[in-house]
Amino acid sequence: MKLDILAFGAHPDDVELGCAGTILKEVSLGKKVGIVDLTRGELGTRGSAEIRDEEAAAAAKILGVSARENLGMRDGFFVNDEKHQIEIIKMIRKYQPEIVLCNAIDDRHIDHGKGSKLVSDACFLSGLMKIETELDGEQQSAWRPKLVYHYIQWKNIEPDFVVDITGFTDKKIEAILAYRSQFYDPNSTEPESPITSKNFFESLNYRSRDLGRLVGLDYAEGFTVERCLAVNSLGDLR
Repeated sequence: MKLDILAFGAHPDDVELGCAGTILKEVSLGKKVGIVDLTRGELGTRGSAEIRDEEAAAAAKILGVSARENLGMRDGFFVNDEKHQIEIIKMIRKYQPEIVLCNAIDDRHIDHGKGSKLVSDACFLSGLMKIETELDGEQQSAWRPKLVYHYIQWKNIEPDFVVDITGFTDKKIEAILAYRSQFYDPNSTEPESPITSKNFFESLNYRSRDLGRLVGLDYAEGFTVERCLAVNSLGDLR
């Protein structure tokens, strides 16, 4: 299945928190979008790998994505080496996306920065014909995405561009809330973590509104780029 966009996240819920509004918008425009989670989030303070599996499946339905896979890498301990790069390359060649979205280039959680560089490196390597990969008994062809963008997570990284997600914020929150074990719940008896506070959840809405404010929109999501952006004409800019 060829996809237009493939979004990677180090943990289930990374993609929802970072770029669910953008995914919802692209799906509404007829684009085929998939998600690949690197780990099952088994080291998370709350919940379990099995619960996160169920939550990720529920969130995928809300987002309307065409595919979602989990590579089962070790939460907290995966590294950017040949073994892990090959697993990413297999996914890129399987789905042949034009655009790849991946973790923030730098963040509080060490997996986010690691996942960002791992996916970015694999996107380049995936285009090299002499790197041979096989999936389900079939030889894969080389494929390099045209564009790689990094969404923003815990840290307030200055975006290189923003996407208007006005009209998609309610559905974005619904997708995030599919991870019921992870976020604010006044009735939960599980330990607290940086993302379980009411303040954190409210900050999601605030960030979208603030990024929108900067460019005259109601809501927006921000991304950073690896290469200089180009437009066809000045009229393309908002």
